[in-house]
Amino acid sequence: MSHTTRPSHRELTGKINEALEATHACKVAILEPEVIAMDALERGYSIENELQIVLLELLNATVPENYDGRRPPEKSYKKQIKDSDLFAFCLRIDRFNVDVYYKFTIKNPLLWIASLHNSRKE
Repeated sequence: MSHTTRPSHRELTGKINEALEATHACKVAILEPEVIAMDALERGYSIENELQIVLLELLNATVPENYDGRRPPEKSYKKQIKDSDLFAFCLRIDRFNVDVYYKFTIKNPLLWIASLHNSRKE
């Protein structure tokens, strides 16, 4: 048994960088558009016009220490990304005055957004 539990600092850094590359290339898919749209409205931005900007702001500010997911990462049960590892992060960026929780997976060539909402932690 390894002394390090997945995901490692290196794996998280790689996933953040892959997500940034996919976002820059406009290769972003939303797992549940209605849910993400409702959360976006609550936060005051349009997923149609501003999602890429919001994702870039989040991803550029994200470091492995912001990881807020399971160890090892939970697997998706949604058919589009079935059995893919889900990487969850929680952090605050200037655009929003609250902690934001987001969860994604990379299923080439797409960055799949599974969650993007205000943190529900107290």
